[in-house]
Amino acid sequence: MKIGQTPELPGAGAQSGLARQAKAPATAAEGAVKDAAAAPAAGVPVTVSTAVRALDPAQRSAGVFDSGKVKAVREAIDNGTFSVDADAIADKLLSNAQEIISRSRG
Repeated sequence: MKIGQTPELPGAGAQSGLARQAKAPATAAEGAVKDAAAAPAAGVPVTVSTAVRALDPAQRSAGVFDSGKVKAVREAIDNGTFSVDADAIADKLLSNAQEIISRSRG
């Protein structure tokens, strides 16, 4: 193919179009910004789970962490006297499962 002639292959035309876009990236970016500014802002409701809210440092309070209780549990584990309340764990697991199911049903 000589310079100045149109390409004969259909795929070559797509490549030359890409080359033209690459030469003027500022123009394409400016057009995208103008399109985004012209589009109306779509309000989408967003819900944040309690797990995510718990990660927010602003939502945490100093009373949530009880260092005395942590120390007592650590000592009980070290001494071998720590016991696990299987009924309480099972109840909490069932409670969490019911909450997840009720949320998924809407």
